[in-house]
Amino acid sequence: MYIKDWKKEVFTIPNLLSLFRLALIPVYITVYLNAEEDWQYYVAGAILAVSCMTDLIDGKIARRFHMISTVGKVLDPLADKATQFTLTLCLSVHYPVLRPVLVLFVIKEGFQLIMGIIHFRKGKMLPGALMAGKICTTILFVSLIALVLFPGIPHSAVNAIALVDTGFLIFSFISYILAYFGKNIKVQDMDT
Repeated sequence: MYIKDWKKEVFTIPNLLSLFRLALIPVYITVYLNAEEDWQYYVAGAILAVSCMTDLIDGKIARRFHMISTVGKVLDPLADKATQFTLTLCLSVHYPVLRPVLVLFVIKEGFQLIMGIIHFRKGKMLPGALMAGKICTTILFVSLIALVLFPGIPHSAVNAIALVDTGFLIFSFISYILAYFGKNIKVQDMDT
């Protein structure tokens, strides 16, 4: 695949916002893993809130001002997944019950990455995130951010969050398997 004007393709406001979200990841890791008091967890939560806001803003800007790019179609979900992975990994350090959620997340995302690369090399890709994936992402972000903001949450609530997150990850994983291999395959040519 050849990009005619790579500066216009790469250096757009939405893509720069996605790069900013990626740059926030090491900041979040440092703040969260070194947090000892509630206010430090709130700072970690604020970093995540900024990341989520830039995620919402970059999509709106891309659509409103016709800045949708092939690079953006890869960079935006990459920033989302890297943030989700980091969040789940850091929380798994504090809440071991979330480790199966982390493993399932890695398997699901690994599958999507491999299938995406295989189809990309054929000039094909999914036209966007599936609704099941969007719902799963929302549930994960909300529930995991709640764990960041409320570090003293009861273990029963953490167990319930782990169970709910696992359920949505499984639902999303099955949806993506069906999108690639099911009766109604959703993969399309990249030019359409």
